[in-house]
Amino acid sequence: MSGKIVVIGSFNMDMIVTAEHIPKPGETVVGGKFASALGGKGANQAIAAARAGGKVAFVARVGNDPFATEGIRSFKQNSIDTDHVIRDSSASSGVALIMVDKLGENLIAVAPGANDILSPDDINAASELISSSEIMIIQLEIQPDTVDIACKVAYDCGVKVLLNPAPARELNTKLLHNISIITPNETEAQRLTGIAVEDETSADAAATALRSLGVDTVIITLGARGAYISDKSFRGVVPGFKVNPIDTTAAGDVFNGALAVALVEGLPLTEAARFANAAAAISTTRPGAQPSVPYRHEIDAVLGDD
Repeated sequence: MSGKIVVIGSFNMDMIVTAEHIPKPGETVVGGKFASALGGKGANQAIAAARAGGKVAFVARVGNDPFATEGIRSFKQNSIDTDHVIRDSSASSGVALIMVDKLGENLIAVAPGANDILSPDDINAASELISSSEIMIIQLEIQPDTVDIACKVAYDCGVKVLLNPAPARELNTKLLHNISIITPNETEAQRLTGIAVEDETSADAAATALRSLGVDTVIITLGARGAYISDKSFRGVVPGFKVNPIDTTAAGDVFNGALAVALVEGLPLTEAARFANAAAAISTTRPGAQPSVPYRHEIDAVLGDD
């Protein structure tokens, strides 16, 4: 086992306004606070895995702009391999506009920029990196054909594929057969299966539906309640951790990055989910995407105190 984690996906600069509430259509909310932070689901998951103790490489396209310079500097500071982070002068780096209310809930709009140019050719160029990894994490903020090729390359090499199906969209059955673990939240699980996830029974029904399409393991993230797991050996909820959330922006990304690390380290699935739940819980107590990502000693401290 190589112990390596490769993350394929998006990089964004997040522009964040925190206000009393999220505006309704046509409404202006005055009095918010502004901040910017590095983000993008792929980049967030790479940072999360690295800070949780993983050996991580990132495959992405970014613009040739100050946002990209800042992002690459952050990756290197977190000891992430950036050999396949391509600077592209034909597009800007991705940008996400994020509204956060006083309860920590968020609303996000994304201009993908260079993320949309990450291509199957880029995946093929990174095939040696993928094949030498133990697990690949991928999301849906890049083009569908790029996702398809990446998952096939990993599957054909015997590399475990962890798909975080966000933002939610329909997935073809051929792709799902290449997935080892899928990690939708409740909304994404409903989009994929047509089943509203409202309790453990409906979570089980949605997970069973996804497994029937060829996915080995389904983990439906349930926010503060934890995560519902369904695989050949376990079906049930791994409870979350009680915290006072202020911003849930990157919690799902942190969960996925930490989950990959725990699996690479050989933890059983339920213990890996518990590790990931702890990391995600910590992230919700801090503002921003990547600034909220916890380090390994913080995760271990929460687990030790529980």
